[in-house]
Amino acid sequence: MPTEPAPGRTRAPAAPGDPRITVAVITRDRPASLLRTLDALAALPERPPVVVVDNSRADTTRRAVAGHPAVTRLLRPARNTGAVGRTLAARHARTPYVAFSDDDSWWEPGSLARAADLLDRYPRLGLLAARTLVGAEAAEDPLNAVLAASPLPARPDLPGRPVLGFLGCACVVRREAFLGVGGYHPLLFFGGEETLLAYDLAAAGWGVTYEPALRARHHPEDHGRTGRSSLVRRNHVLTTCLRRPWPVALRAGTDLALAAAAGRPGARRALKEAVARFPAALARRRPLPPRVEHAARLLDREASGRPREGTAPT
Repeated sequence: MPTEPAPGRTRAPAAPGDPRITVAVITRDRPASLLRTLDALAALPERPPVVVVDNSRADTTRRAVAGHPAVTRLLRPARNTGAVGRTLAARHARTPYVAFSDDDSWWEPGSLARAADLLDRYPRLGLLAARTLVGAEAAEDPLNAVLAASPLPARPDLPGRPVLGFLGCACVVRREAFLGVGGYHPLLFFGGEETLLAYDLAAAGWGVTYEPALRARHHPEDHGRTGRSSLVRRNHVLTTCLRRPWPVALRAGTDLALAAAAGRPGARRALKEAVARFPAALARRRPLPPRVEHAARLLDREASGRPREGTAPT
């Protein structure tokens, strides 16, 4: 995979930047949105180094970010890596903590420093999920309420509310923990990929919590891309096959098959792709330890009356 410093702009963060945290940004063919994100990150008091992963093979992004003061490294994989691009960025980070943004999201001033302080204070903390504010009006993302209502009990060695899910563009990880569990799973590619990572962190003994004092801004735009519903459905089934007991996986697969039979949008494609990936999921299956499976079942019961699509389950 070609890796290159951003042209003409390799730098160390200017003082008094925070040396503890890097921001990883994944992007694909959205240079205008990416530049808005980079401008916001460059203005932060933490002045974090930014690693950009360009999942496109066109030169549009490379040309757009040339000379931008926020970017310390531009990674250009040989193919579209999806969410695994975040893992690639984390491997190139040189700080103990990594915050994630997409090309339409960024962090509010002070949030990265607060996250680093919490990660310093709580050595078992592996991932912090932030409160996400959407659009120019800073509306609450519906996931905020879901995470805040998590039924998992508070732990004295962790801040915030324990959860088993988060929004991929609004979280901060301990680099050691994130890379130690392999980062994002390559089988999922993109769409609801966060739950599997939360499972794996918890299974390895790391804490995953929601801390609303951390705030990320998300400005999603309609670029005519379709298929996310299908990916989320597919990856929910694959996640259960990879980590949950077989009765849970069977129920998820049956629900998807019924949705496909009923003609629900994206369900038929999701079922076809889940079946195609099932052998790979079976080969990589690693059931959760009992304590994490118990937590997952608590959250299953909590979410039973909520639609899954469009949010990452807690």
